[in-house]
Amino acid sequence: MSLPLTFDPVSNGEYLPPRKTSKHAEMEARAWTLAEQGIRRTGMDRREFLRSSCGMAACLMAINGATASAAGSYDLPREAALDPAAADSILAGDEFIFDIQTHHVMPPKPGWAMGGRYEFVKEIFLDSDTTCAVLSALPAVEEKQPLPQAEAEVTREIIEQLAGSPRLWVHALVTPNYGDVKRHLEGMERVSKKYKIAAWKTYTLLAEGGKGYWHHDEEVGIPVIEKARELGIKLLCTHKGFPFGKLNDRYDTPRDIGVVAKRFPDMKFIVYHSGFIPKIAEGPYDPAKADEGVNCLIKSVEDHGLKPGSNVYAELGSTWWNLMKKPDQAAHVLGKLLKAFGEDNVLWGTDCLWYGSPQAQIAAFRAFQIGPELREKHGYPELTKELKAKILGLSSAKVYGIEPKRDLPKIRKDDVEKLKQSYLPHRDPSHKVYGPRTRREFLELIQRRGGQPA
Repeated sequence: MSLPLTFDPVSNGEYLPPRKTSKHAEMEARAWTLAEQGIRRTGMDRREFLRSSCGMAACLMAINGATASAAGSYDLPREAALDPAAADSILAGDEFIFDIQTHHVMPPKPGWAMGGRYEFVKEIFLDSDTTCAVLSALPAVEEKQPLPQAEAEVTREIIEQLAGSPRLWVHALVTPNYGDVKRHLEGMERVSKKYKIAAWKTYTLLAEGGKGYWHHDEEVGIPVIEKARELGIKLLCTHKGFPFGKLNDRYDTPRDIGVVAKRFPDMKFIVYHSGFIPKIAEGPYDPAKADEGVNCLIKSVEDHGLKPGSNVYAELGSTWWNLMKKPDQAAHVLGKLLKAFGEDNVLWGTDCLWYGSPQAQIAAFRAFQIGPELREKHGYPELTKELKAKILGLSSAKVYGIEPKRDLPKIRKDDVEKLKQSYLPHRDPSHKVYGPRTRREFLELIQRRGGQPA
């Protein structure tokens, strides 16, 4: 049985899996030491302990011990790795959790890293506290798409029929720089009439011939936004950050977001990954160092006069995963995003199934806190339980038109919840990750998608 939080390399297929550092090895060793102590003290067997909240507490306390960061840390009782009640006091919760970036492939193919529909339901809805989710498009053109729109719709319908309540939303991918733009606009209209589309998904760096596009490009980007408005689906989710490799231009940077957000105030723009790039060490916001990364997104909205609470939203999928073991950087990223966009405009996403069940990310977020000195110095907010509840789901609910007071009672009595309650006494989380873990797996995944990064 493995630890509930892996310290080994893994990626979402949009960046090379990072090498395992000596610091990660130290965290892992500390986690196993704490786990062995907990097993002896609690009387649980190894499997039972690692499936409990104490197992997750051991991992987070190991990160604290290895980093000793005053900027950010996991706020846990000292006995959390030894006492399930102490661990649950922080790591358990009953928030409304809306994960707005999830993935699976369908049909599953031999050699694909990602899980299919069965794994999706189990890992997302049974082995985590996730209430609702968005099944998002993957970065590949239509003929190479590992999750065709029709298959995504089938997943949505299965969940809807099983649940009898709103649980799952789907995106439709638009790739306007591939061939004739007019054909893609017609495709938007066609798919919006045929399927229940909640939002559009774009990858401005998904490049035919190596060239992406900008959202404010008058011939490529602007027509897509105008068509979305015309069709009444005024939510656009765009990948920014995590560059796909060497490009002719850095279309992954979010410098175009402020331009279009100001021009189209009735549209809502969710920036997936918040412009985060793993190789950049994130610190406090500095407009003089804002060519890429999270700072670039903040500068883009500031340069166009967009204040906190605007029509731009920062999403945390893969970003939080990468920062969980870097609490000092995590504190700066969360702090400056909340300061720049407002407490209602930072949204929860996990990019799972790439990283397996999102439960580890949820538990870690519940425990994380920005240090008081950093809050005072930079004006970052305290991560209160109320603020975390907004980020974990309540803010996204507003964006997607969910009313928790109306919908949550129905959700908590639906058949998915009944299935979960019958499963919990025999809970068997896999602690498995599905994304590529080596350079070879990463490159093989790209090739299976026709040379496009995953």
